[in-house]
Amino acid sequence: MGEIVVVRDGSGPEVLLVHGGAGPRTTWGALAPLSDRWTLAYVHRRGYPPSPPPLERQDFEVDARDLAPLLVGRPHVVAHSYGVLGTLLAAAAAPGGMRSLTLIEPPLNHLVPDDPDVARLERIGDAVLTHGMGTDPAELREFLRLAGASIGDGPLPEGVVAGVRRAHGSRPTSEARPRLEVIRDTGVPVLVASGDHSAALERICDALAVALGGKRSVHAGAGHFVAAAPGFAEYLDAFLRSVAHRGPGGH
Repeated sequence: MGEIVVVRDGSGPEVLLVHGGAGPRTTWGALAPLSDRWTLAYVHRRGYPPSPPPLERQDFEVDARDLAPLLVGRPHVVAHSYGVLGTLLAAAAAPGGMRSLTLIEPPLNHLVPDDPDVARLERIGDAVLTHGMGTDPAELREFLRLAGASIGDGPLPEGVVAGVRRAHGSRPTSEARPRLEVIRDTGVPVLVASGDHSAALERICDALAVALGGKRSVHAGAGHFVAAAPGFAEYLDAFLRSVAHRGPGGH
């Protein structure tokens, strides 16, 4: 497999940005002003040009292998949605490989067992990955709205359809079981952020922050694309600066 592409902008310590189902521009565009202080390293996951397509499907274990060589310089890492899964696998495989870890609305549904809202989120999310445009239309629209897609009541926009087709066949999120205890034991500073638009995602983020011993923040106003919420860029900048001078293990 060819290597994935990382596009860097700015100066200063590196912040590796790992997108999920939406591309880097949509996910991280609002963070561009941070390039005055940080080197923003925009990862393009497989299937997102100019990176090569996946050999078989979107797979968080492949993402983890792609990210591994990017951790050599101990960057700060910020990951969103499906991109969090590969990020956590990479973090557990390389303890101490990240200077800090910011995780935004990941689909780690198993962290909140026996919760009907979380169970439904997992079911419809896996249905979309499994069936693509063949998913029940009402459930497809419900999932797309949760995922931040701009859709109305009419036909789905061409770009949204393309995104669904790209995700079709992806490895289901329900199969991800990153070793959170390994990451917590490294002492890496963690921030878990959410957008206050889904009760299920709020509970998942609460549970993840507890499991990793991390900070927890909520930034409303941009739905699933939390990085675009008012004040998030400034909050992230303050978090990164607060941990920038810690040594390995967050000390």
